[in-house]
Amino acid sequence: MRLDDVRSISIVGAGIMGHGIAQVFALGGYNVCLNDATPDALDRAMVRIRENLRIFRENGFVTDPEADSAYARISTEVDLEASVRNADIVIEAIKEDAAQKQELFEKLDVMCPPHTILASNSSSLLISEFACTTRRQDKVVLAHWYNPPHIVPAVEVIRGAGTSDDTADLVYDILKKVKKLPVRINKEIPGYLLNRIQMAMVREAWYLWQAGVASAEDIDLAVKGSIGFRLASIGPLLTSDLGGQDTWCAVSRYLFPLISDAHVPPEDYVKMVETGNLGMKTGKGFYSHTKEEWDAIIERRDKEFLQRLKNLYWE
Repeated sequence: MRLDDVRSISIVGAGIMGHGIAQVFALGGYNVCLNDATPDALDRAMVRIRENLRIFRENGFVTDPEADSAYARISTEVDLEASVRNADIVIEAIKEDAAQKQELFEKLDVMCPPHTILASNSSSLLISEFACTTRRQDKVVLAHWYNPPHIVPAVEVIRGAGTSDDTADLVYDILKKVKKLPVRINKEIPGYLLNRIQMAMVREAWYLWQAGVASAEDIDLAVKGSIGFRLASIGPLLTSDLGGQDTWCAVSRYLFPLISDAHVPPEDYVKMVETGNLGMKTGKGFYSHTKEEWDAIIERRDKEFLQRLKNLYWE
């Protein structure tokens, strides 16, 4: 299958990631079927997409007709087979559970046409493991998006053990076509590239929070105003080149033995999760807000992200 042959894309899972991925392809001109077993989830997803498109219009990314056309290109479906029977590409965006993903891929393998590419938005699992029972090993691939997927430009493209060059290249090309920033990952490894880097930073941030070195608010403030500010324009390796590798090497020799190398999350963090404080999902995590306050945080985040996207990547 060539890029020009792709007409229809199906997204399985209408949650935080699925609805945003659907929006990207609809804005790119593709007919998208958004599937979820729960009708309420589909209703919420379409409300979110409508709101996302409003913010895109207000920030000059799309016109009113473009937003309306994109919204009209998205259909919803609770029946899995009906949603994928004519799909050229299916993107799985369900819970991060290997057993559930394997069960889904086995169903998709039977339901989809022979040419259909099966892609996963898993954030850490290996597709060679949970898609290992499909009969189309050459047509399975990982395409790992970052939240919010309709705004964050990078998408990792990770091949499984049997993924063909044609499949990896087509997914890479279609992501570029819909104005994403695809990143080829040369080696299949748990967590891939970006989540390994991100979790290394988060491990130390959690450690510093539990140790009382700084509050959650001050940790976030410090990162936003320094590392985060810098990394929006230059990556960590270029940063060290510009700062001088002799300096970076000296600092690493001093600090590496002192940085957390924990193999499990810190106790206070685990207690927070086990008591049901899950962040925005439940109203309280490191921060505590009402639903209205969380909604305002999301809107402010998206507007700031869109401005950054426009300045750095949008053509």
